[in-house]
Amino acid sequence: MDIFNDFSVGLFALQLVILIVLLVLLKKFAWKPILNSLEERESGIENALAAAENARKEMQNLTADNERLAKEARAEREAMMKEAREISDKIISDAKEDAKEVTTKLIETAQASIQQEKQAALAELKKNVAELSIGIAESVIKKELSSKKDQLDLVEGILKDVTLN
Repeated sequence: MDIFNDFSVGLFALQLVILIVLLVLLKKFAWKPILNSLEERESGIENALAAAENARKEMQNLTADNERLAKEARAEREAMMKEAREISDKIISDAKEDAKEVTTKLIETAQASIQQEKQAALAELKKNVAELSIGIAESVIKKELSSKKDQLDLVEGILKDVTLN
């Protein structure tokens, strides 16, 4: 079976024509839709890759924004804590100053009260001394004593009877 011995030009030309017609038909009806679907798939893949890249960039942006917001929130929290500490310290110092003022006023009031009571006690003491002096003088005058020794004994006796409180 020799291929070249059985070769026929007519059969070859007919097969060539059939092959060309088949290629033309394939090009018209099969290759265009196949190429179109391949191009659509390629563009779809490119779009998907672009969307994935955009999503990755968006995630990076969101991550950066989240970090920035977290940093700002920490800074704001620190500022609020500092302000709260300052307010707390101010309230404490104001309370201490108020307590000092109240204590000073109470001490001054107590000292004034003590001074008044002291003055009243001294006045009472002076009154008692005056009454005692008058009583002694009356006793001495009422009793007419002939001798000076009797007068001194009388005064000493009265002084022993009187006790100062």
